[in-house]
Amino acid sequence: MHAMKKTRNILITAGGTREYIDPVRFISNASSGKMGYALSRAAIKAGHSVTLISANVSLKAPKEAKVIDVVTSDEMFKAVKAEFEKCDCLIMAAAVSDYKPAVSSNTKIKKEQSVLSLHLKPTQDILKWAGRNKRANQILVGFALEDTHLLENAEKKLKRKKLDMVVANEPAAIGADCSTLHIKTKNENWLTFENITKAASAKLIIQDIIDIQGK
Repeated sequence: MHAMKKTRNILITAGGTREYIDPVRFISNASSGKMGYALSRAAIKAGHSVTLISANVSLKAPKEAKVIDVVTSDEMFKAVKAEFEKCDCLIMAAAVSDYKPAVSSNTKIKKEQSVLSLHLKPTQDILKWAGRNKRANQILVGFALEDTHLLENAEKKLKRKKLDMVVANEPAAIGADCSTLHIKTKNENWLTFENITKAASAKLIIQDIIDIQGK
């Protein structure tokens, strides 16, 4: 029986998806992509192979990473499904929209004096799909952004979506260079890191993933 090679294929998502209402307007969020890009750099620095699925960011990707640019949640889901089989670990650091317009107009919606109602429907749950389809020894890492009951809700997500690790933070972390980070792996206690940079956070997360898989 051969030991697993030290070089892992790590699949990372980053940025915030856009869900179009019409050709010029969309629903999105304030994700900067900084965490996903920091994770990519940390993984490459640790000697791993990185595929980065990037949504709507204005950041420079590490030249060693394979970059797949996407815009919408559907495009991100398609890219994750295409790459998932080949990866040893998926880190879902992207802020994927939870909802999208039920109907998108092919032409720009003109401004009228009447009220415009927007009907939304849930987007596909990429993490849930990955949890159902992961193979033995494939690591799945999710992020939980919560403004109430942070650790409680993050732990529920860990269990519900069959994650191996969940990283929890508050809305203040969006776009910030430093924030408080909480990390939990299955069957372990929470680890909390106060006012830590995204680069340092990324290094910790990558090391924890390797510890889970075994060296």
